[in-house]
Formats: sequence, structure tokens, C-alpha cells
Amino acid sequence: MNLTIALEGLTEDLQGIASLGDERSAQIARRLSDALGSSLRLKVFDLLTQAAVELSSKLPSGHIEVRLVGQEPELIFVDDAGAEAASSSEELSARITLRLPESLKTSVEKAADREGVSTNTWLVRAIARAAESRTPTQSGRRLSGYVSS
Repeated sequence: MNLTIALEGLTEDLQGIASLGDERSAQIARRLSDALGSSLRLKVFDLLTQAAVELSSKLPSGHIEVRLVGQEPELIFVDDAGAEAASSSEELSARITLRLPESLKTSVEKAADREGVSTNTWLVRAIARAAESRTPTQSGRRLSGYVSS
């Protein structure tokens, strides 16, 4: 899905409408276009995420994920058959939107590939490990606790 083409089209439309006015109107339109570009991209991404959640709820199995490839979103069907649950007693039903720096996203995807699991499964496991670890206790000026690997 190429959002860049759509956003450039909106920018051209806005500037075209503004050209009907004076130079000041055209200048304001250019500034608005620049300011709205990244905001519109995020809003469209959020809208696609909501659509994916809604579509996923209507599928008999599997779910739709919105993934970023560079700056462009991609809708991906993920078959849940054979996917591991985070806990045998819990169903994976909660959803969150997580924005990561591109370098961290790449590192997470590589780690998931090394373990032979999906990025989602890898993140669920990492979050579960972090949530289960004990928090260090502080006594006086010393920090005590432990580190698990």
C-alpha cells in the first residue's frame, strides 16, 4: 500500500486550491501540507490498525496485522493455527499499538527469526519475562536484587 502517493496527491490538491488565492494563501498551504504530512500518515496507520482489528474479529481463524515496510503500511494475514499462546490458561485477545524506532524493530524481527517464531510471539514472551521478573529493592543507599537472563 503506497501512502506516499496518496499524501502527495492531497498536498497537490491543497496547494492547487490555495493557488486560487494570493501568494500568502499558497505559502500557508505549503506550510500546512508540510505540517500535516506526518500527522496524516499516523492517522491513516491508526485507521488501518482499527480496520485490521475489526476484520480480524470476523475471521474464523487467524488475524490481520498492519506492518510497516519503510514508511508504507502492509496488511498481512497471520494464520493462528499452530501459534503458541503466551500462557496455556490465557487467550491472546488484548491489542495495543506499539511504535518503535526502526532500528529496534529490525533487531526484534531478527531475534524472532533466530528463534523461529513470529515477531508478535517474540514480543509477548519478552514482555512476559520482563513482567515476571522481581523488582529490585532499595535499602538505604544500596540497591539489591538480581538479574535473570
